[in-house]
Amino acid sequence: MATIQDHELRYALANELHARPFPALSAPCFAAYLAVKRPTDAAGRDRAEDVAHLHALLDRFGAAHPPEGANHFFGEIGKYRLKWEQHTEFVTYTIFGDGNAARPFDPAVFDVFPADWLAAAPGVRITSALIRVEERPAEEAMRARIDEWFVAESVAASSVLDGAAVIAGDFRIDAGGHMRFAVFVSPGITERRVGRIVQRVSEIETYKTMSMLGLARARAIQGRLGEIEDELSGMVSGLGRADVSHETELKDLLQVSAELESLHAQTSFRFGATAAYEALVSDRVRVMREERWDGRQTWHEFMMRRFDPAMRTVKSAERRLEAMADRAMRAGDLLRTRVDVDRSGQNQKLLESMDRRAQLQLRLQETVEGLSVVAISYYAVSLLAYLVVPLAARFGIDKGWATAGLVLPVVLVVWLSGRAVKKRLIHK
Repeated sequence: MATIQDHELRYALANELHARPFPALSAPCFAAYLAVKRPTDAAGRDRAEDVAHLHALLDRFGAAHPPEGANHFFGEIGKYRLKWEQHTEFVTYTIFGDGNAARPFDPAVFDVFPADWLAAAPGVRITSALIRVEERPAEEAMRARIDEWFVAESVAASSVLDGAAVIAGDFRIDAGGHMRFAVFVSPGITERRVGRIVQRVSEIETYKTMSMLGLARARAIQGRLGEIEDELSGMVSGLGRADVSHETELKDLLQVSAELESLHAQTSFRFGATAAYEALVSDRVRVMREERWDGRQTWHEFMMRRFDPAMRTVKSAERRLEAMADRAMRAGDLLRTRVDVDRSGQNQKLLESMDRRAQLQLRLQETVEGLSVVAISYYAVSLLAYLVVPLAARFGIDKGWATAGLVLPVVLVVWLSGRAVKKRLIHK
C-alpha cells in the first residue's frame, strides 16, 4: 500500500483528546485538590518552574517523571495517586487516596502535600479543596451528614448523572483554608464514573474561582470609570460654548482616551478569561445532569443566585468600558471638527487680512512706480538738456522752452518702457 506523509502534529493532536483520562475511584476515598497561580502575568509565566516543582514532589516518593514537554501527569506516589495538570494560568495537583479520615474534612488530610514543598510553590494558592467520597447511606443519614458538615444557608446538594451520586457543598472556605465537598456514591456505579464526578466537582470549583478574578478587576475600575464619565460629559457639553478653548479640550480628551485605552489593555485579558471560565463552569454543571434532591437548591441554582450576578457585573463593566471608549472617540471627532472649523475661520480671516495687505501693497507699489517715472524722467530731461540747449541756442530758441519741450516726450517714453517691462514680468 502506498504511504503518505503525515502532518507533523497528527499524532499529537489525536493523543490530546485522550491525554487527560478520568481517575478510577471507588468509595470510600478522598481527594485533596490544589490549584496554584502566579500573582501576576500567569499566562506568560516560565512553565519550566511548574515542571520543576512537580519533579520535586515526585522525587520525594521516587516516582518517575512525565515525558519532556508534557502538560499533564497521572501516576503513583507512594500509597497515593497524583494527577497534575498545567493550564493557561494555573497548575492543579490532585492527590487521591483510599479510605476516609474518621473526622470528616480533617485538615490533616491535606498533609499529603509536604509543608516545605507547598512553601516552595512557584505561585500562590488560588483554591484548594477536600473532597470526601462515601457510599450512599440512607436518606436520613445522608441528610444529617450534609446538615452537620455544611452551612445551611449556602449548601447546594443534588442528585447527578441519573442518580449515580449525590453531591453537596457550600462553597465556603473552612477553618483549614479549604473548600469542602461530599460525594455520596450509589451502589453499582463504576469507578470511572466516580472519578468523573470528583473531577467535575474540582473543575467547577476551580473555574468558578478563576472567573471571580474578573469581578475583582471590574470593581477596581468602576470608581475611575465614573470619574471619566463625568469628565467626558463636561467636555461634550462644552462643544457649543464659544468661551471655551476647544484645542485645550481636545488635549484633555486625548488624555482621557489614552487612559481608557490603558484600562482596556489592562482588563481585556482578564475579562476575556472570565467569560471563558464562566462558560466552563456552566458546561461542567450542565453535564452533571442535576436533579433536585431533598428539596435542596441545586448547584445550578446556587450559581444562578450567587455566581451569575458577579459575572453580569463583569460583563457590565466590560461593556461600559467599551462604550466609554467609543464615546470618547466620537467626542474626539466632534472636537476635531470644531477645532478645524475654528481654524478655518481663522484662516479665512488671515486670508482676508493678507488680501487687504496685498491691495495696500499694490497701491503703494503703483505710487512708487509713479514716483519712479517722475524721478527717471527728471534725470533723463536733465541729461538731454545738455545736448538740446546748445542746439536750441543756435536757432534762437530759449533754453527754458527747449527744456520744457523735452518733458512730455521723455515722461511718455519712460512710462511706456516701464509698462512694457511690467508686462514681460507678469507673463513670465
